[in-house]
Amino acid sequence: MSLLEPEDDSLQALEQRIQQAVQLVVRLRQERDAAVQEAAAARAEATRFSDELKSLHAERKQVRSRIEKLLGQIDQLNGG
Repeated sequence: MSLLEPEDDSLQALEQRIQQAVQLVVRLRQERDAAVQEAAAARAEATRFSDELKSLHAERKQVRSRIEKLLGQIDQLNGG
């Protein structure tokens, strides 16, 4: 039976290494899935910020136009 012991130890070591590899693959897949979800959330947030920025730029343009119009009216009062 002593001849089988080294083979059994070798097989047991191989099984242990395979189990560790499987656990590593499972963990890495979970991390990948979490990273993919995080990236998708970041892209969605970036899109939302981009849309908000466009809206703010449009609002700023409208405010600037209204202020220029008011300043023009004040200039007419001062000049008239």
